[in-house]
Amino acid sequence: MAAATTKNVLGSFAGDSFDYAGIRSEFFKRDGKFFVRTDGSDGQIGTFEIRYTFGVYPLQQYLVELSNGRVQALPIAWDARPRTDGGQRWFHLNANERVTNTDELHWTRPSQNWNYMCADCHSTAVRKNYDASADRFSTSWSEISVGCEACHGPGSRHVQWAKSGAPSSDSSRGLPARLDERRGVHWSVSAATGNAVRSRPRTTDREIETCAQCHSRRSQIADGYEAGKPFYDYYRPALLESPLYYADGQQRGEVYEWGSFLQSKMYAHGVTCSDCHEPHGGGLRGGDGPNGVCASCHSSAKYETSAHHHHPPSAGVTCVSCHMPTTTYMTVDARRDHSLRIPRPDLSVRLGVPNACSSCHASRAASWAAERIASWYGGDTAAVPRGYQRFAEAFAAFERGSPIAQLLLRAVVNDSTQPVIARATAFSQLAAPGDRNTLQMIAIGLDAPDPLLRLGALRPLLMLPPPRRAQLIAPRLSDSVRTVRIDAAAMHPGKAWVTDANQAAALDRVAQEFVAAQQYNADRADARTSLGTFLAVQGDISGAASELLSAIRHDPFFIPAYANLADVYRRQGPAHDIEAEQVLRRGLSLGPRNPALHYALGLTLVRLGRKTAALSELERAATLAPTDLRFLYTYAVGLYSTGNVSASLKTLDKILAMDENNRDALAALASYLKEQGRPELAKRYGDRLRALQLQDPQ
Repeated sequence: MAAATTKNVLGSFAGDSFDYAGIRSEFFKRDGKFFVRTDGSDGQIGTFEIRYTFGVYPLQQYLVELSNGRVQALPIAWDARPRTDGGQRWFHLNANERVTNTDELHWTRPSQNWNYMCADCHSTAVRKNYDASADRFSTSWSEISVGCEACHGPGSRHVQWAKSGAPSSDSSRGLPARLDERRGVHWSVSAATGNAVRSRPRTTDREIETCAQCHSRRSQIADGYEAGKPFYDYYRPALLESPLYYADGQQRGEVYEWGSFLQSKMYAHGVTCSDCHEPHGGGLRGGDGPNGVCASCHSSAKYETSAHHHHPPSAGVTCVSCHMPTTTYMTVDARRDHSLRIPRPDLSVRLGVPNACSSCHASRAASWAAERIASWYGGDTAAVPRGYQRFAEAFAAFERGSPIAQLLLRAVVNDSTQPVIARATAFSQLAAPGDRNTLQMIAIGLDAPDPLLRLGALRPLLMLPPPRRAQLIAPRLSDSVRTVRIDAAAMHPGKAWVTDANQAAALDRVAQEFVAAQQYNADRADARTSLGTFLAVQGDISGAASELLSAIRHDPFFIPAYANLADVYRRQGPAHDIEAEQVLRRGLSLGPRNPALHYALGLTLVRLGRKTAALSELERAATLAPTDLRFLYTYAVGLYSTGNVSASLKTLDKILAMDENNRDALAALASYLKEQGRPELAKRYGDRLRALQLQDPQ
């Protein structure tokens, strides 16, 4: 990030124009300043001053300061590549869409807000400073771009150390963040394997977590992060979820390396970011040539040969072309996948995920590449290397609602050789535990030493009955990691389910932390929605409604706020159901394909006595979210209550095909089949339900 000066601005502001979605934007200079004439939030053409530049290569964006301290990123960027590579031009970051002022992606909307979306990673010691009462930002930084203190923490003690002539024995040099995990470490390449071994294990993630502040897909939950402080006390990282990642863990959305690297065998064997990257110069370590950095730890004699990569030497094959394929973001920015995986075109055939082979062999089908690789191993597909990441089948099964998804997910959870981030993701995708074994598995995850596992293991608890949920969550209210604590608070069913004074005190403490985290992000509709939902659970109905209405005012496109506000109206009694219907229909006018809104509207219409319309909405929800068991169950109940018995029973069977231990579906089938005069079949489902109940210690 830099000030918009003649030295820093790369784009052509010589009266250039750019046409997009019926709007002509013009770029020009006046009195030594840079301006753009384009459409504002109201759709009207206005003139806006460019205050800052963002980035250098392969593109440069431009930032405009609007009212109340809001700084917004323009979607028309400058392609900084040479003209011979297609650069030196203006282009739109959403070229394949038609984004107008009524769209949530418009440059004036919250999704393009620098204060929240960008600042924390592109400047040093950023403080967002959002005042919710005034709806105003006073965002500040110590350095406009990324400086030494971004990675090493505050530098005043370092300056004192330098001036004092402190002895060289002071290895910290006065720096708060000691990124010394590589100090005294060497890698020895084994002649037998051709791979390097670390001289001693890496026992911490200090450096990797410092990098993760910016190189991870995460949300910020607190102000005041400094390098060296616990990452999970300030950030909640994303897991390997769609649409951020493909089912096999390859990057899909912009995930910024950390989540990919945690999947890798290199991470598991002790590699840190600076083993490969020189952080001060920004280049790569290692010798010359395209494989220089890789050859530092992997023998060229073994790996830079046709015997390894099975291509002619003249083909220009490099380590990264096969093991770190690129995905292009922001139209021109190709970024390498840091999961460092073996190419698996066979997974492309079965699961539809990408593979590195297609990067060069674009005209060939994935099946061709899979057959070629099998031929290298004598046609024996069982002999083909499968790689370190072995969770793709489980996540793909979950995404398509397969009957074996839960079985496969439990296998990933229980496999300690799988990457922790994959196991955490598998935890998060488990259905609500309906048997003793799954409950025990989740309980173990909740006590796991790695905070990612604890975060993942919390997710399935949300659908448990309040007493069991409160019991399992209680220890995590005092977790050593803030992200885990506040996630536990968000899922806790409330004070009515607290069993002793210690739990009550812990819930009060972490409730304050949760509220503070949402208030820190009060500029965001999602945070206000989370706070409103939390207040509703705590019994503060008026406070909940106020926060949810504020969420809708801040960002009308944030659809969950409508569903949650309708639920708050429901809690106020039947007299407010008409208000709930109005809110949900307003939300559907902006998000007509949102299944949660259709589901909530269906339930509201049931309460209003309009069963035919209600069933139509419930069917729509189940169709739009065919793997959501709650939607399917409610639709099945609706079908039965309106006399469509056959369709109801089929829908309940569909639920059991995805989750064989689903108690709601088992109970409904037992009850409905008995009512239909089929007691023997009803008894089979009743017996299955009883077997599950007997496994339940409660």
